[in-house]
Amino acid sequence: MLFFLILTLIQTVLDLPFSLYGTFRLEKRFGFNTTTPQVWVSDLFKSTALSTVILVMLTSGALALVRWSQQLWWLWVWAFFAAVSIFFMYVSPYIIEPLFHKFEPVKDAELEGDIRDLMEKAGLHVSRVMQMDASRRSRHSNAYFTGIGRVKRIVLYDTLLEQMDRHEILAILAHEVGHWKKGHVWKRLVITEISALAALYLSYLLLEWGGLPSVLGLTQLSFAGQLVVLGFISSVIMFPFTAVSSWFSRRHEWEADQFSRELTGNPAALATALVKLNRENLGNLHPHPVYAKFYYSHPPVVERVARLRQP
Repeated sequence: MLFFLILTLIQTVLDLPFSLYGTFRLEKRFGFNTTTPQVWVSDLFKSTALSTVILVMLTSGALALVRWSQQLWWLWVWAFFAAVSIFFMYVSPYIIEPLFHKFEPVKDAELEGDIRDLMEKAGLHVSRVMQMDASRRSRHSNAYFTGIGRVKRIVLYDTLLEQMDRHEILAILAHEVGHWKKGHVWKRLVITEISALAALYLSYLLLEWGGLPSVLGLTQLSFAGQLVVLGFISSVIMFPFTAVSSWFSRRHEWEADQFSRELTGNPAALATALVKLNRENLGNLHPHPVYAKFYYSHPPVVERVARLRQP
């Protein structure tokens, strides 16, 4: 456990210069950064402490299962990780996210009424539609769906509320609702867990094979060291699957766009909202097609707007 904690600490330290440069030079250069050094340091300590607690819990639990069941540990570890993942999906909106941001109900009473009507029309009960103090750290704008089951909610950046008119906000909300109504959340969860199970079983086979030390030109290697080698190998093996994951994500975005179009009956509002988002966030209007197909989780905004403007 200490071995993996030390590796994580080293990674954190190595990332610090890049994080500082990205936040206080690049983001500032283009007018996005609003965070202060005090907030940045506070976020660093909180995220490091949180990740340490989670890493200790996951590592100690997984290693205990490996010792307990040396033949079926891959199955028990998968079940343990899956249970923890689902648990955090439940508690994150109430325990983890508030550590970094302040959440409150949408303040505009008229907008809140329109949101309630939209949710009722969609046949979806969302516990809360919240706004987040994103402007405390950045001028970037966005919206997202969080939680699962009865604790699911939609979160709007306060920067988004400032940039969009009422119809555009409703169109974005309808898009986020579309992800839930189309089952994108649970579909991604199922695919992720199936992939994790396969990866753990393959890891078990490779560990049983005993040839992992030879990858580094060694004759023997500790169990923890072999896990590090497995991590390196898996990153190489999984790289081509980035394109597959991106394709699935873009497909879901198309479906959510269409759901918003049908629910609001106002595709033009979503189109103008996407244009504003792209402009305010300095998005790339014309990325290289190969790069976009491989890495982009969302279709290029020009393609989305063109489809929304079709009759």
